[in-house]
Amino acid sequence: MEGRGTFLRVGVLIIAGIVALGAMVWFFGGDRLRHGIAFETYFRESVQGLEVGAPVKFRGVTLGRVTEIGLVSAEYARNQPVPLGRDSYLLVFVRYIVDPTRIGQLPDNKIAVERGLRARLASQGLTGVTYIELDFVDPRLYPPIAISWEPKVDYIPSMPSTLMQVQDAVQQVLTKLNNLDLGTTLRDLDGLIVDLRASLQRGEVHDALSRAQTLLNTLNDAVNGADVPGLAANLRATSDSARAVLQNPDVKRLLANAADAADRLSQITVKLQPLVASLQSASGRADSSLADIQRALGPMLRDLSATAANLRETTETLRRYPSQLLLGGPPPRAPADAGR
Repeated sequence: MEGRGTFLRVGVLIIAGIVALGAMVWFFGGDRLRHGIAFETYFRESVQGLEVGAPVKFRGVTLGRVTEIGLVSAEYARNQPVPLGRDSYLLVFVRYIVDPTRIGQLPDNKIAVERGLRARLASQGLTGVTYIELDFVDPRLYPPIAISWEPKVDYIPSMPSTLMQVQDAVQQVLTKLNNLDLGTTLRDLDGLIVDLRASLQRGEVHDALSRAQTLLNTLNDAVNGADVPGLAANLRATSDSARAVLQNPDVKRLLANAADAADRLSQITVKLQPLVASLQSASGRADSSLADIQRALGPMLRDLSATAANLRETTETLRRYPSQLLLGGPPPRAPADAGR
């Protein structure tokens, strides 16, 4: 009996351990997120380092776990021949579950993708754990991969990882270096050096350098031949003389008087403005009076002109017939004149 009870207790303990182990595997294996929202993404690059259970993050915040990794050809073209010209069947698909309680109100997946929601591979440091990172980017720079099948769950397009972009850039540089004809480039460079050496020895560049050297020699001779100390002494003497003149009391008084005269001239200018205005007003009134006088003298001058004309006519008549002043009227004409 005691042996049978011992076996029973050992069996119960083993079963409890198995149940506890299964619960731990379920908990730490990410199965607790099986009731979340499933998404899948297709990658052209290698997913080396990404394992089932890896975290899915949005700007550093963990939202879910990776649940499945595989090849598109095995998932969507299992019984179909893979066209060699189709790179889409060489993609890697990654499915993951996102906990909606960590996001809040979820936007429509199509709208989010149109606005630039993308998934990419990232790692914690150079040798850290690889995980899926979600973020919004410019959709024109990273368009979605064209697919010809219907995804089983919601589809989020991918974008190249940072490491992949660096590798592509390095590959492009290496390709350009491989396509570069180094032999021709070196020959062209050697020819350029030869031409440059010839120009420096006997070309236009050589002539220009010779003229520049001659000019420098001439300037050097002029500087050496000039009496620089004497010129400096003259300048110093001139400066001292100018300082002495400026410090002379008479000059200071002259400058002070000039400043006083300038102030008075400014005051006179201010006072002249009303005077000029008054003169302009008086000139206007004089012009008006002169116009009135001209209008009044006009008839008088016309009468005087008429009177002068009459007087001139009378004088001419008296000059011709002086007797008219005494006898009145012109003399009668002779009969002979009448017969005529």
